[in-house]
Amino acid sequence: MNCLETFHCRFISTSAMRKLIGRLHGSLARVANNGGRRNLTQFQLSGANKAKLVICDHTIDITYIRLLREFVYLAVILDSHSRRVIGWALEPYLEAGLALEALRMALASREIEAGLVHHSDRGVQYASSAYTDLLKERGIRISMSRRGNPYDNAKAERFMKTLKYEEVYLFEYETMAEARERIGHFLEEVYNQKRLHSALGYVPPVEFEQHLCQIP
Repeated sequence: MNCLETFHCRFISTSAMRKLIGRLHGSLARVANNGGRRNLTQFQLSGANKAKLVICDHTIDITYIRLLREFVYLAVILDSHSRRVIGWALEPYLEAGLALEALRMALASREIEAGLVHHSDRGVQYASSAYTDLLKERGIRISMSRRGNPYDNAKAERFMKTLKYEEVYLFEYETMAEARERIGHFLEEVYNQKRLHSALGYVPPVEFEQHLCQIP
């Protein structure tokens, strides 16, 4: 199994992470505490693993996509640390099955260890028994945004804005198949592999993970 397949289950020291992002930025980056609340990419462990980071959290959101004659719905799961899209689904319905499809893709793409945190808003899809049962079955901790607070899921919200302005608003999809093909290309080939992120030292998510794999 290669490094990227196990990326989300690795533990690295705080200092190593600072050095990595610092090298990519050209200056030492600060690991913040998110105002005293748990930062989804910087989960401080206790006991023997104190002062280390779990780089394996997920964040998810759903948005609508307009076709020529109807609306369809897109669910996307991001790695909260690398910003990489690791699961997505596009369907004509807004039910739990949509979120489940994206979740299954995300779980199949990486080796998962107990303790991973999966964050969402309070949508009924994420609170459904089928969805939460699958998370619990895999030993994944469930996190949801505070009521009426959009900032708790800000990473997913920012991603959806990027998707709309850099892909969706530029095209008029006529069919579901066309939308799935174009959006899939953007997520897998453009966003994950080419789009630069200032928070990652101006490298794409895939390249950032490759740098991370080189940390001893």
